[in-house]
Amino acid sequence: MDLLILIITGCIGFYMAWNIGANDVANSMADAVGSKALTVKQAVIAAGICEFAGAVLVGSSVTDTVRKGIVDPRMIASLPGLRDGEAAALLIIGMTAALLCAAVWLNLSSMTGMPVSTTHSIVGAVAGFGVVAAGWQAVNWGKMSQIVASWFISPVAGGLLAFILFKFISTFILGQEKPALSAKTYAPPIVFLLVVVVTLATIYKGLKHVIGGLDWLTGTNSILISIAFALVCAVLSRVWISKRLTNKDSLPIPKQLEEVEKVFVPLVIVSSCAVAFAHGANDVANAVGPFAAIVHILQTGTVEMKVGVPIAVLMLGGTGIVIGLATYGHRVMTTVGTKITEITPSRGVAADIAASATVLICTRLSLPVSTTHTLVGAIMGIGLARGLGGINKDVSKKIFSSWFITVPAAAILSIIFFLIGRYFFLDMLIDIVLTAKAK
Repeated sequence: MDLLILIITGCIGFYMAWNIGANDVANSMADAVGSKALTVKQAVIAAGICEFAGAVLVGSSVTDTVRKGIVDPRMIASLPGLRDGEAAALLIIGMTAALLCAAVWLNLSSMTGMPVSTTHSIVGAVAGFGVVAAGWQAVNWGKMSQIVASWFISPVAGGLLAFILFKFISTFILGQEKPALSAKTYAPPIVFLLVVVVTLATIYKGLKHVIGGLDWLTGTNSILISIAFALVCAVLSRVWISKRLTNKDSLPIPKQLEEVEKVFVPLVIVSSCAVAFAHGANDVANAVGPFAAIVHILQTGTVEMKVGVPIAVLMLGGTGIVIGLATYGHRVMTTVGTKITEITPSRGVAADIAASATVLICTRLSLPVSTTHTLVGAIMGIGLARGLGGINKDVSKKIFSSWFITVPAAAILSIIFFLIGRYFFLDMLIDIVLTAKAK
């Protein structure tokens, strides 16, 4: 029976990972696809490699029992009148319900091409079962308020930064009399900024789980290393750009602009791949975290605040993410990459730098933000840099609506699934937990 439960919950965890790939991961490559720097097929391959590498190589080896600390398992364990083993059984049901309903909500969103936050889906789901299982006091409403605030903070911050970056690019490069000549001067500083942000994001959002053995890579050293690496890349880029645009400043303006945009193609590919790598490292726990906790409870019969994540579970999550991206990610990729605003390689670079920098800064300030919300906000920012007519208002309204209903929709679905699971499976799971404790 233990094996059957593990298989069922493992399948649900895989289904959740599949949906993360179909919805969340598609965002990371939306700029590269929308700017035509990569085809959808190429983006799927590149993102698949980066996401799997991030998830398996540097994905969290330890995860919160209940994601993001929204519900404290000890609150459930301390409820009066519970039978021996009932708290652990309730947590198994609750986390399974949370995984399933978050996955269903992501699936519905992907079907309509709407980019929603995986983290917010699982948080809403966990809060839903927590309220039913242990009452309103079981939910950390302080954390929930931070998440609600992030609905506004992340897209606005990402949009504002993208607006400023693209205004710089359009003013000092694209809007000049000789764009090809201006690109030789002003493109290398953009390369410098991109490499600094991408390197720091990779360290803090990707390598943070293995950084314990790399003490020299923390604090000031990580900043100095990023700056030094960025300076080298900026110098090399100046040489490459100068050679690439030699004698191009005599061409007609439209032709010069085409050549300049080609210079930004490698940059948007690199930045998109970096976003995918950091996402795989950071968000794989949304799929496998609750499953790892269920495995731990079934093995020990006890509930811990943090549990280990075996490499096999990380591989399960990484594989599910890649398959979800390959089979269904094109819908969200198309919405974000082509339907919000027109994206060129230079605009894609501005959006990726803005999104990565915003998420990086907020992470260092311990503010919970959504990569999805930030990236969509950044894309809207580059659209607004061209005026209000630069964005598709109907698509934007639909996206915002899907964001606002994500947490309550996930919570309601979770409550329904939890009540069904508690009614049919509670006694059976209590017996399994007690058997595990007796071993």
